[in-house]
Amino acid sequence: MKFEKVDIKSENGIREDLMLELYFSMNETQLLHYYEPELGLFVVESPMVIERALSAGYEPVSFVMIDKVADEMCRKFGGMVESDITVPVYTADYDTIADLTGVNISRGVLALFKRRELPELSDVLSGCRRIAVFDDVENPTNIGAMFRSAAALGIEAVVVTGNSSDPLYRRASRVSVGTVFQVPWTKVSKKDYMKRLKELGFKTAAMALNDKSVGIDDPCLKEEEKLAIILGNEGYGLKEEVIESCDHVVKIPMKHNVDSLNVAAAASVVFWEVMRSS
Repeated sequence: MKFEKVDIKSENGIREDLMLELYFSMNETQLLHYYEPELGLFVVESPMVIERALSAGYEPVSFVMIDKVADEMCRKFGGMVESDITVPVYTADYDTIADLTGVNISRGVLALFKRRELPELSDVLSGCRRIAVFDDVENPTNIGAMFRSAAALGIEAVVVTGNSSDPLYRRASRVSVGTVFQVPWTKVSKKDYMKRLKELGFKTAAMALNDKSVGIDDPCLKEEEKLAIILGNEGYGLKEEVIESCDHVVKIPMKHNVDSLNVAAAASVVFWEVMRSS
């Protein structure tokens, strides 16, 4: 990969450039639909997250870098992509970029990438024994933290459904420290995902409190050949019809009359317990 450096500042002030404007003139939903009906774009920040996106094969469209780190970053990123493509790199001092993008780019770099077609559910789950389903998890910070826990603790794939936040949104990928590019995942319709999981041989475990709930260390979970752990919305959890259709209902034992944890914290606890004995 080769780079063409472009100074953000011109003789008349900030350079007029459509590709540069995408960093500050469009929100993430607009970028998602930028090439509609073709696939859209997404923004990534920080060197480590960008490295993981490149390693996963995502194609960069452009970069914005603080001039002091531009040479170093270009050497690092250029060596990761075996391609003759030339990518623009917009450079300026920190204050200019921060004022322009509205982002505290303390690590010195932003990147714009092309989205890819999401894989089929059966392809993502092929060969997996322990997976997670994020059902209506709307906060991108939670999505990012849950991906990070999934990666760290050995969850083999993630299924995103319902109104869940996009894992490729900037905050989600940043909080995940780029693990959204490492853990296989796809997004499916909320309507029939339970049926599809069962057709693929997965037993399902809903994280919820009711009279049927068992602890996360219950032997019945460890005995399952293939298990999908389903976590729900930050406010109301999983809907009753989802809970009723699951094979198991699972809870984290707690004290002091606390009945729930933040969904990202709950994900870490249940992933650790389930993977500990798998």
